[in-house]
Amino acid sequence: MTISAGDKLPEATLKIATADGPKEVGVGSYFGGRKVVLFGVPGAFTPTCSNNHLPGYLENRDAILRKGVDAIAVVAVNDPFVMGAWARASGGEGKIDYLSDGNGDFARAMGLDTDMSKGGMGTRVRRFSMIVDDGIVKAVNVEEKPGVEATGATRILELL
Repeated sequence: MTISAGDKLPEATLKIATADGPKEVGVGSYFGGRKVVLFGVPGAFTPTCSNNHLPGYLENRDAILRKGVDAIAVVAVNDPFVMGAWARASGGEGKIDYLSDGNGDFARAMGLDTDMSKGGMGTRVRRFSMIVDDGIVKAVNVEEKPGVEATGATRILELL
C-alpha cells in the first residue's frame, strides 16, 4: 500500500553523510517536531534527478522555507557516500539534506519502491514529493510517468 496524506511516516533508519563519516538518523527523530519537504529520486547523479528534479528545490529553497518549512530533504536508494558526493557536486551541501536509503527499506515501507532491474539499477524509490509535519504526511505527489511534473518544487510551493 502506498503512503497517503494523513499517514504517519514508517520508522526506518536512513543515513546522512557528515564530515565524520555516515551518520544514522531515524525517521522519527528526523521528522519529529518539524515541517519538512521530502522528495525522492530514483538515483543520485542520474540525468533527470540531477538536471530536472533537484535543481528546482535548490532554486526555490528560500521560497519554500519562507512558507514555514524547517528543512528540505532528498532521499534516494544510494549509499551515503554517493549522496554526500552528490550534495557537494550539485552545490546543495548545507542547503538541503541528502538522505541515504541504501537498501530501500524506507522506500519499501512507504510503498514507493520500484523495480528498475531492467535498466540495471535494481530496486529504487519512485519519484515523489511530500510535505511532512511532525512525522505525518500532509500531501504526497508521485510521478506516474517519466519526468518531473507532479513532484517538482513548483508543485510543492502551490501546496504550501
